[in-house]
Amino acid sequence: MSSEVDHPPTGAVPAPTGAVPASAAAVPAPSAAGLGPVRQAPAAVLVRQTGRAPAPTDGDNRYKAVQHKLKAFSGALDASTGRLEALRRRMRATADRASTLAGHAADAHVDGVLVEMTNAVAAALDGAALATGRLHESAQAVSADTTETQRTHARMYEALDQIRSGRKHRTPKPGFFARN
Repeated sequence: MSSEVDHPPTGAVPAPTGAVPASAAAVPAPSAAGLGPVRQAPAAVLVRQTGRAPAPTDGDNRYKAVQHKLKAFSGALDASTGRLEALRRRMRATADRASTLAGHAADAHVDGVLVEMTNAVAAALDGAALATGRLHESAQAVSADTTETQRTHARMYEALDQIRSGRKHRTPKPGFFARN
């Protein structure tokens, strides 16, 4: 007699212990009050709606192109800060709901493992909300720095751009007069 062990086919991932069958996963989970499924925020709110970068790096270094790229980048960062703050608030609210649910479950004498898991989810969501808050602050700081860079770039090169664009003849490329 050989002692062979059943192995899953190559490439198949074995189901974890205590996994929920696919038919049970399709049933929406009831809310804490037992009034029906918990409404989830639409995922499309968190996904960027445009298919292109806010400031493409195309090698165009003309004054007006650089100003446009800096303005577009700063605008994209400003828009993302609003979405990040909304995400942070939703995560915090969900963490509070999970913590409340864990308390209700403990009061109802639900299995302690489930209460601990619900508390772990609440703690993880709270940590993610804190990290999202830090990301929000960083995006605000980078947006402010980008705006300051745009102002500095304008202060340094706007007059030169006005002179060069006012000429009717083309000017030499940078480095033309440099001697080897």
